[in-house]
Amino acid sequence: MASAAFEDIAETFEFLDDWEERYRHVIELGKAMAPLDPAFQVPATKVEGCASQVWFRPLIEGQGANARFDFQGDSDAMIVRGLIAILHALYSGLEVSSVLEVDAAAELGRLGLDEHLSSQRSNGLRAMVGRIRKLAAEAAG
Repeated sequence: MASAAFEDIAETFEFLDDWEERYRHVIELGKAMAPLDPAFQVPATKVEGCASQVWFRPLIEGQGANARFDFQGDSDAMIVRGLIAILHALYSGLEVSSVLEVDAAAELGRLGLDEHLSSQRSNGLRAMVGRIRKLAAEAAG
């Protein structure tokens, strides 16, 4: 179910020997992501449940269950920016109805994130996935 962009990330993770290399790669993914315009870094776009500051701006093309899901995101923490980039690769371009079918825990588990993130970061990652699912559900109607 994962997108080609997410599959590319998963393949890269398979070639990286240890978690430190993977961690650096996650940070590089975050650095490569375009920043969210500060005008959208407001309470309405803030993701609650994250230790870091995190904002998601939904970008939905079309209407109803077949609308295409996309979002812009940002954080004040580099590792979290990287996690946002991974989530973007996982969800961007899917129909909003398909976003709700993604087993994020299983897909992210392929990267080994669940084993290496602190409990606080893991909780934040779950909060980000929850926000994405909520945005998709609202767009699907």
